[in-house]
Amino acid sequence: MDGHPPQPRQRRPPGPAPPRPGLQHEGPPRPVTPDETERRRLRLEKKRERYVWYYLAYFLFGIHIVAFVMIYAVLHAK
Repeated sequence: MDGHPPQPRQRRPPGPAPPRPGLQHEGPPRPVTPDETERRRLRLEKKRERYVWYYLAYFLFGIHIVAFVMIYAVLHAK
């Protein structure tokens, strides 16, 4: 706009990059106790069971919609 060239981009100095925050820089993972593993497994099992009930409910709802449409078609056929 005013005719000046943009400032040059700043480059990182040579060498390895500084560590970034994340799991790989938080130190060694703590040991997992069998009690924690059992709780995780139960929580996952409960979640999966809930999903099965959701799928069953959607399936039964869909079947009823199809049945009502078929009944309507049969009753209103000429």
